[in-house]
Amino acid sequence: MDQPAAPSRPETTAAVTRGAARLLIDLGYTPLAEVTLPNGRRADLMALSAKGQIFIIEVKSGLEDFRTDGKWPEYRPYCDAFAFAVAPEFPRDILPDEPGLIVADAFGGAILREAPVETLAGARRKALTLAFARLAALRAAGVAVSEL
Repeated sequence: MDQPAAPSRPETTAAVTRGAARLLIDLGYTPLAEVTLPNGRRADLMALSAKGQIFIIEVKSGLEDFRTDGKWPEYRPYCDAFAFAVAPEFPRDILPDEPGLIVADAFGGAILREAPVETLAGARRKALTLAFARLAALRAAGVAVSEL
């Protein structure tokens, strides 16, 4: 009997992104996918809590994706908390210890390591929150945009 084909990298990314977004919603956050930050980097998920905290999630679809992408430290100046989200089969021992860690599939996720909180400066928080709200409103209106 043939084994089912392993999911492709885009399929894994989509599944982990969906599951991590569902987890964020369950935790009281409002997530947006594919958000371009003021420094030009693109966050896979950016989420806003009811208290105004900003959480960025970097989705890693596999070992190669992690090894070829060293830009994740550039997300930290734009959030209160940062975490990686990976599929259950991802080799988690290669990830750095500092960020939070979420394991997710298409149906949901779990936090395996809490993301350390480093509070944003008030002026940056206000600018990011307003940009987040504008981006969400434009997307709700059907305008295809990704930049804050």
